[in-house]
Amino acid sequence: MHASSGIDLFDDATLADPYPAYARLRELGAAVRLETHDVWALPRHASVAAALRDPATYSSERALALTDTVNDRLLVGTVVGTDGAAHARLRRVLSRQLAPRALKSLVRDMRESARALVEALPRDGGFDAVTDLAAPFVAGVVMRLMGLPEQDRALLLDLADATFDTFGPDNARTRAAFPHAEEMFRYLDRVATRDRIAADSWLGAIHIAVDRGDIDESQAVPLMLSYTVAGMDTTIHAITAAVHLLAHTDQWALVRDRVVPTEAVLAEALRMEAPIQFFGRRTTRDVRVGDTVVPAGDQVLLLYGSAGRDRAKWGPNADTFDITRDSRDHLALGSGIHQCAGNHLATLEFDAVLGALATRFRTLAPSPDRAPTRRPHNILRGWHTLPLVTA
Repeated sequence: MHASSGIDLFDDATLADPYPAYARLRELGAAVRLETHDVWALPRHASVAAALRDPATYSSERALALTDTVNDRLLVGTVVGTDGAAHARLRRVLSRQLAPRALKSLVRDMRESARALVEALPRDGGFDAVTDLAAPFVAGVVMRLMGLPEQDRALLLDLADATFDTFGPDNARTRAAFPHAEEMFRYLDRVATRDRIAADSWLGAIHIAVDRGDIDESQAVPLMLSYTVAGMDTTIHAITAAVHLLAHTDQWALVRDRVVPTEAVLAEALRMEAPIQFFGRRTTRDVRVGDTVVPAGDQVLLLYGSAGRDRAKWGPNADTFDITRDSRDHLALGSGIHQCAGNHLATLEFDAVLGALATRFRTLAPSPDRAPTRRPHNILRGWHTLPLVTA
């Protein structure tokens, strides 16, 4: 017998606070059958880590999303939706732009952009950490690097958010988001052309890779999604998660006084609040997970959000935000060959924003007058609004 559960991870109430559901799934086993969506969930840190290290058994092809429509029409040929040699070929193109050495020259400009943005925030009266800080900073950086017009920033943020929403089951959110995800493809096909994109931009580099024969022309737009979709929402949510958690604890002084490095703060924020709560995989063979054998061809969800709160890995205070904890083994950015290609960029962006905030503000606290809000989302977890007050 295998463990099974009627928990619906995509119910609005569960999306608002998924952590009790994750705890129940971890209690049930290393692999739990989710009856509502006919899929396996891997809720424990050890089982998620093992799956990420074994792409030969846990395939990403036609597996990331919970519907065949999205897997077949949106994700075929993307870097996250391929395995083996095809994945390596696409990943090499991204790595040229996202490797630490390639990003080193951006640090000064990034810090200056963050400083200017933070200096414009009111010292008294507060600000919104999403709309006034994280979203304009991250989107501004990525739009410039991609070579896309600045006036399209709001559109790209909306389309990226919708594209992630299609990863869920066949529910109202997925159906509503699908046309917007298709619009992302049409936008890139229309705007990110050789005659409109600078050759020294990230998207221009993809065209150069096509001309060099590194990838096929048909792979260009799907590869661009790695920048336009994964490059913005996840980092925005990571920054705002950290700021929210810092504002609700007494740990801001450790950041302000540079006692704890920003990399440690980012790792702990990602552990606590994974921006992407899951990705799917499909088994290529029968595989034992704990006491359960998951049959070949079945789909599994790697629950990053649950792995980050697993007491077997993080101890009895796994639900407590603690920036002095060593959280480097978090899985929020994946691991192995599918680890987020933009993790170095995200770290630089996070460091720039947190450093600018620490330089200007002695205190950081939640607004006493306005509560933060979330928008239910099939796969992303983040703040829609996040009012803060400072001094």
